[in-house]
Amino acid sequence: MKRFNLFSSTRARVALVPVAAVHWACGGGSETAEMPGVEGEHAAHMPAMAAPPETDTMPALGRGLVQLTSEQEQALGVTYTAVERVSAVREIRTVGRIDAPEGNIADITPKTDGFVEELLVATTGEAVRRGQPLLTIYSPALVAAQEELLTARRLAAQVDTVATEAWSNAQSMLEASRRRLAWWDITDEQIERLEQTGEVTKTMQLVAPVSGIVLEKDVVEGQRVTPGTRLYRIADLSTVWVEGEVFERDLQFVDVGSQAHIEVTAYPGEHMMGAVSFVNPTVEIASRTNRVRVSVPNPGLRFKPGMFATVFFEVAAIQDDIAVPLEAVVVTGERNLVFVRDEGGLLMPHEVVLGARAGDLVQILSGLAEGETIVASANFLIDAESRLGATGGGMPGMQHAGHGEEGR
Repeated sequence: MKRFNLFSSTRARVALVPVAAVHWACGGGSETAEMPGVEGEHAAHMPAMAAPPETDTMPALGRGLVQLTSEQEQALGVTYTAVERVSAVREIRTVGRIDAPEGNIADITPKTDGFVEELLVATTGEAVRRGQPLLTIYSPALVAAQEELLTARRLAAQVDTVATEAWSNAQSMLEASRRRLAWWDITDEQIERLEQTGEVTKTMQLVAPVSGIVLEKDVVEGQRVTPGTRLYRIADLSTVWVEGEVFERDLQFVDVGSQAHIEVTAYPGEHMMGAVSFVNPTVEIASRTNRVRVSVPNPGLRFKPGMFATVFFEVAAIQDDIAVPLEAVVVTGERNLVFVRDEGGLLMPHEVVLGARAGDLVQILSGLAEGETIVASANFLIDAESRLGATGGGMPGMQHAGHGEEGR
């Protein structure tokens, strides 16, 4: 929205009557009136706006009123428009970055000490499927645990079932040995095979818990590993996140479930659809923005984590409500005014409450009625002299306020 400075420099001349109308409409009129945001010494030197003097061609019409002749309207390029109810769509655009969804990321870590004997997935970027072996580890602790299981099984088989307490203890020891192996991610099939064959396996395989892409590989053959050491990071990229920042003023239009168009530089002209899955509960203080997350299907894995994307939201900013051109609104600092033309041609400033913006329109929440005629552009209030000064004179009936001699 354009903001108008109603005062000129010390050497400029002002088209007095329309500007004075705004001044009077804002509650001015004294010779020492202050402008919003101007204080102290600056306010003391700010020229006051005076009411227009009565002339034959521009009579004083009362507080805040303006009347222009057809010649003046033509000279100033004043146009009018009717107040109507409209529906308008607004586009909200932001830049985002593609990331792997946090819930689709898995870290592969061993749960026992050991040494890496063989890497079955040796490079970053490889695609793996759920259950696929990634590497083999030799673990003395694993060997001891398997031998413990076989011993417990032999003891359980030798205990007489009649001796209830002894049999129960043997079964408890057997189950404890099985659980210990299971805690180390030894599968039920591997445990069953061990019990049936009695053959101790010196190595164990770590398998992929999810299908996806290897984002990171932090292990080499021969490396000693300890519990909790991250060896691989795998991400399922069938769906990706696009995270961007939305300005605070636009949050009323963006919520969980809102549809978004996504475009990336790699595929110009192509748009992917996604839906908002998360809106951050806090606003960034410095930027006055809020993080919004869009979940986007990623067939063919075309969207890569780290890519930048442009996110478009098309929202119904104005729905069957009164709206006027942005240029019709005069912003004074404290009030927003629109000049309404009555049947007699008088222009009367109406204070309005602004709502949402959509392109070059702004919603009017109060202050105007449907069918009223308004000034379509209030620029004439500030640039009348710049248009007419070149012709050697001002508007008939308009006088100009000077600021005294140069150098004062």
